[in-house]
Amino acid sequence: MNYNIALLKGDGIGPEIVESAVRVLEAVGKKYGHTFNFTSYLIGGCAIDATGAPLPEETVAGCLASDSVLLGAVGGPKWDTLPGNLRPEKALLGIRAAMELYTNLRPAKLYSVLKDACPLRADLVEKGFDLLIVRELTGGIYFGERGYRQGKYGEEAYDTEAYSVYEIERIAVAAFDAAMKRNKKVTSIDKANVLESSRLWRKVVHQVAERYPEVTLSDMLVDNAAMQLVRNPAQFDVVVTSNMFGDILSDEASQITGSIGMLPSASLGATGRGLYEPIHGSAPDIAGKNLANPIATVLSAAMMLRYSFGLQKEADAIEQAIDKVLCEGYRTADIAAGAEAVGTVEMTDLIIKALED
Repeated sequence: MNYNIALLKGDGIGPEIVESAVRVLEAVGKKYGHTFNFTSYLIGGCAIDATGAPLPEETVAGCLASDSVLLGAVGGPKWDTLPGNLRPEKALLGIRAAMELYTNLRPAKLYSVLKDACPLRADLVEKGFDLLIVRELTGGIYFGERGYRQGKYGEEAYDTEAYSVYEIERIAVAAFDAAMKRNKKVTSIDKANVLESSRLWRKVVHQVAERYPEVTLSDMLVDNAAMQLVRNPAQFDVVVTSNMFGDILSDEASQITGSIGMLPSASLGATGRGLYEPIHGSAPDIAGKNLANPIATVLSAAMMLRYSFGLQKEADAIEQAIDKVLCEGYRTADIAAGAEAVGTVEMTDLIIKALED
């Protein structure tokens, strides 16, 4: 099979980690008889430098013409003083909206061999954990009405949280569908004791749950959820929540796995085309130094094979290769815990070797 993949390498360590994923995909293609065609487009700070805009029209067109998209990372101190509409991060919201990607899947898995890197007590993570956060991606406060106005105490800024029944229903369906392929348990996170939007969220999620009698549904307030993630992360299977709550909780979940450099993500819509990226940032302080952990980006490529291309066997092979390399004791600096570390290129080489064996 032939697949056309748009590469958005971005800024900082983005080009390095995307190159790692490309090399692994090429090894997969060679082993399983697939051809992956890669076309690079500008996004983020490098796009600002070249075109004056964080998300050029050419990039949007290229992504929409591709079978799927692999993204590195955007941003850095160089562009921090720009106005909000010109910041590199604005491109992320723009490309998600342009591709109509309303579902974000963020797995958070603690590998048993990395339990010592987890900041939680050993008795809490002895058996590891494996949860999936399903985050609504194109609605809520990040996309609501915003601005400045005169308020009770003078000038004030405001951002609006709003969700429709339609938006809640489709993300809930995505969560329950995912749960049916896992442990058939969904935890819906909201703030229904305070927010009207959360009360509607809870109502609609329960309506969707009626279509999935095999799945157990529970509700949890977001403040309690933040506490429970560090108290007993293994209690969760699939977590579904709003854009802002999902943004915060998924970063918390990533930290308790030991390193943000280990976690991939998939952003999906109604078509098979998706946007796949590691959840970490551009880490400009280590860019170009062969220090970045490529595993999250390589796992993002594996998610692309699974969710967009239906290549389950190939995705499993990548994940098993990473497991093998970690079990053999190899680590990048972020997960080395004082042991000798390998670089970005060396870790990629090891994954490819394990894949080819």
